[in-house]
Amino acid sequence: MSQIQNPSENSPHILVLGMGGTIAGLASNPVDQPLQYAAGQVEIDSLLSHIESAIPGDLCLNSRQVANINSCNMTEPLLTLLGHAVRDALENTMVRGVVVTHGTDTIEETGLFLQLICGSLAQNLGKRVVLTGAMLPANAPNADGPSNLLDAIQWAASPLDNCPGGIYAVMGGRVCMAMDLAKRHTTALNALMQASPSSPVRLINPSWLSGVKAVEALWTEDLPIPSANEWPWVEILTSHAGARSETIDLWLKSKAQGLVLGGTGMGSLHEQWLEPLVQAAKQGIAVVRAARPGSGQVMPDVPEKDFEGCLAAGKLCAPKARIALQLALNAEKQAKSVGKALTWQDFFARIAVLPEIR
Repeated sequence: MSQIQNPSENSPHILVLGMGGTIAGLASNPVDQPLQYAAGQVEIDSLLSHIESAIPGDLCLNSRQVANINSCNMTEPLLTLLGHAVRDALENTMVRGVVVTHGTDTIEETGLFLQLICGSLAQNLGKRVVLTGAMLPANAPNADGPSNLLDAIQWAASPLDNCPGGIYAVMGGRVCMAMDLAKRHTTALNALMQASPSSPVRLINPSWLSGVKAVEALWTEDLPIPSANEWPWVEILTSHAGARSETIDLWLKSKAQGLVLGGTGMGSLHEQWLEPLVQAAKQGIAVVRAARPGSGQVMPDVPEKDFEGCLAAGKLCAPKARIALQLALNAEKQAKSVGKALTWQDFFARIAVLPEIR
């Protein structure tokens, strides 16, 4: 039997970090109403105990409860805490790989965050960080959490012969880069993989693997993690029929450092927004143009020319673009503190041009 909660951390092991979510949720009436549940109720040790008999006997696990929340309540200080926990684990020579259990509501934002702050580190060290979660609570009939957690652990521990180290996600028997996670259904068990370029965990698709290698070839320098209470204030605004200029005017009076715009179509913005957005950029507010549709790319100067100070989000949806912009603004601040003349645009452009895996 595998060794769960190995009392010594001085032997090779997989570290499992618990963040809560549906995978750790409990329903009061799991048979008849499994979707009425409280997330983040079960400790990570308990989740692991339910799959202990299926874990290979030569595999040691250690676990740590970082948080136990409904991921819709994810905070920036928690991202900072998780980021440092993952980085520290990667740099620990006794840690073979890291698994993070996470709620699916905001897992795609956390996936991009981890790619941008330790994706290069994981690749260089030849280790995998694997996000996983569930769509059904832990006590629901046919709960998907145990199989997802087992697959994630096995993927974190498996040899690098078939796929390099990096930041991944595993759910429903499939694996994708964590930055490609996309929740596109409210209840389906494969909600996170419906729109994510992925591959079967046990039979890696060569075209997907080539895409992973292309992304990792370009992502060669990780961004700094913001301090818990120093994340830049960035908001998301969605363009829509009847949009009013006053919406942007309100933010001109705030201390917001950035705006991510969910445009229509290919990222078009309502004409009522254009003049106040130009003013926002002149005031030093960073502006990124994303799109409402769930897939596809927002390209520079398409369909109209971007105003000065506005960048296109590439393949990033608005929530991911927000994380990327926050990290870019923080990286600009860190660069200036050591005398480097780099701007948030320099850092964001590195993210937006990462190739799309098909």
